[in-house]
Amino acid sequence: MKNDANVVHLNKMVSEAAHPAASRLPASLIQVRDRAATQLKQALQALFDNADDTLFDMADRATSNAEQNAFFEAMRDLRLKRKGIERGFLQRVFESFAGLNQHVVGKAPTLDAVSFDSLSLVQNDELEETVALDSMIAKVLSRDHVALTHLTTRLNAVVSKKLDDKSNPLGPVSLSELFLESCSGLGVEIKVKLIILKLFEKYVLSGLEQLYADANAVLVEAGVLPELKAVVPRRNATPNRPERSERTEQVDGFERSTSFADDDVREVFSALQELLSQTRDGLAPRRQAPANAMPISTNDLMRLLSHLQQRAPIQAPMDVDLRSQLEHLLTRASAKSGRVRVVGEVDEDVINLVSMLFEFILDDRSLPDSLKALIARLQIPMLKVAVLDKTFFSRGSHPARRLLNEIATAALGWGEHDSSQRDSLYQKIEQVVQRLLNDFTDDPAIFSELLADFLAFTGDERRRSELLEQRTRDAEEGSARAEMARREVEQALNERLLGKTLPEVVVRLLREAWSKVMMLTCLKHGTDSEQWQSSLATMDELIWSVEPHDNPEARLRLLELVPGLLKALREGMASAAFDPFSTSEFFSQLEALHVQAFQRFKRAIPDVERAAPTESDEVQRSALSAVGIELPLLDLQLEEDSSISAMVEVVEEIVLEAPGQTRIEEEEPVIALDDEAMLHVDALRVGSWVEFQEDEEHKLRCKLAAIIKPTGKYIFVNRTGMKVLEKTRVGLALEFRRNAVRLLDDALLFDRALESVIGNLRRLKGA
Repeated sequence: MKNDANVVHLNKMVSEAAHPAASRLPASLIQVRDRAATQLKQALQALFDNADDTLFDMADRATSNAEQNAFFEAMRDLRLKRKGIERGFLQRVFESFAGLNQHVVGKAPTLDAVSFDSLSLVQNDELEETVALDSMIAKVLSRDHVALTHLTTRLNAVVSKKLDDKSNPLGPVSLSELFLESCSGLGVEIKVKLIILKLFEKYVLSGLEQLYADANAVLVEAGVLPELKAVVPRRNATPNRPERSERTEQVDGFERSTSFADDDVREVFSALQELLSQTRDGLAPRRQAPANAMPISTNDLMRLLSHLQQRAPIQAPMDVDLRSQLEHLLTRASAKSGRVRVVGEVDEDVINLVSMLFEFILDDRSLPDSLKALIARLQIPMLKVAVLDKTFFSRGSHPARRLLNEIATAALGWGEHDSSQRDSLYQKIEQVVQRLLNDFTDDPAIFSELLADFLAFTGDERRRSELLEQRTRDAEEGSARAEMARREVEQALNERLLGKTLPEVVVRLLREAWSKVMMLTCLKHGTDSEQWQSSLATMDELIWSVEPHDNPEARLRLLELVPGLLKALREGMASAAFDPFSTSEFFSQLEALHVQAFQRFKRAIPDVERAAPTESDEVQRSALSAVGIELPLLDLQLEEDSSISAMVEVVEEIVLEAPGQTRIEEEEPVIALDDEAMLHVDALRVGSWVEFQEDEEHKLRCKLAAIIKPTGKYIFVNRTGMKVLEKTRVGLALEFRRNAVRLLDDALLFDRALESVIGNLRRLKGA
């Protein structure tokens, strides 16, 4: 008999318990939900699959160690919580569908526009997040408004709750809110959070057009409002509000409409013009032109600059005066037209600013002179960009500006001795410069292309150098640990042996063999470990066992001690892989020493006392026999072997040397901790670039890769990550004292140049 109709499946019970309203959803709506969930799950997986690469690229371009660590921590946090975020998001989507037939729904959406009156109450991070969300949602509503509206209308036809585009469970507002809730457990900075939101926009929100098309198709097939026809929406311009340009820019990986930045751009450039206007007589004098002078158009100026660019010599001198070259061309143009032609005021201000920027750049001591000549040839292309796009001065992420910064950063570690003909970095920079001179006319997109290519090149180089640099650090830290272990062993040996007279074989055994066992123990377990204390105890027992003793109790202790002592010595030397032949030789001589010690005890005992061996003697004899020592017969008198029992007095400190090395202790002068040179050393940080003046002609550029605290060594590497120099703290201070080393400024070149120009203009204004 079949009872299937009465069987309730456990999975169904769990599902309905979790979503009590789900069972009341129409079949068509369940199909919409399930299809949407599948697509959203795939989109989220794509998001997280690409998040690692995106955050790694951001870390690669980080300008500080703190910023780089923040990105690496975010990568780790995201990996750990990825599954939870995916499950939580999809769970919330299911719950939002489950509530569609409920009359009372949870909280209202929280992504409404923020009023200007309340902006002062919103924290900066929250404001940035809100602005990013509003931008993302606005794009979806602009692109998919009709499809979303049709979906909302159809949902209203089959569910009891009144919906709008904001409360639609598949709308961009709801989905963004659910994703934010799912990510609430991420402990990341706002910069990382904005990157994650951008990835959500790219991989999830960008696919909503297809999701809405599929959802509408399912509902139409089910007969829900099939008469709704998709039409192309007509955009009505808001009165008193002109339509914004669709042109966008890339800012740290985020697209942002340039119109949002227009006011800031005008403000920055106007401020620069204002400073220039008040200092022109002292810094950038304007040529007096007749009243009938005719300013050339920006297009004409671009043609003149392109003319200069195409005729620029391959090895351009660094002191080229671009303004005088333009003056010469304008004079020729004026002679042909019969009317004085001049550069317009705005364009002339741009020319003056770019000229001053390059004057700073080419005077900058952080750039190698041989690469300055290459960078000098970028002046005309950079000027053309600035003429076309004034955001060049105000936007740190401008591709042309970033390209210049990236070239300067890569060149920081380039040494004058590097062969420019063979060096890949020099050739890459030369290739970029030549491409700009040959191909750049008036389309700034070439800078984005060259920037991406150059970042890929430097990224590969950086990863290779970081790998070698890490190996260098590991090797130096390993050497430092070995050096500290040697010193610990030296100290232990000297504390126990210095001033004592002992058999020569024991001194050699401790110095040549047991010292290696102790070093290995120190490296593996440290000086606070039980193993280290055990190795010290074994050494103490060995020394005691070969020292002369007269009291009968010493004989009993020696009988008890020797078996365990020899066993510990054998095991220790075996663990240190000490030469087996030498080990056998040492033990042979050591056993002879112990036999002699037992014989001395027996000769000191009266004949009556040693007439009858005791049971204890037999037990100890068996124990000694087990480790290879056969005591001679009691009445046998052995002659002492003088070569075995040769005694030496340890009068000099024991110094252990690393294999293949000789330690030379150099006495360094004492420098006060508050000495200016010492303060310069203490200000150095790992990653700092410095330049050493080796002699009158040669300089060495290198980066501080590690400070090995146990030994006090400062390890420097070149730009490939190879070790080129090591200095002690005092040795480095002496280099600073004689001005043979200077710190290279690794801040962004263009930003430093712009800051310097503004500072100079302000000083002239105040003069």
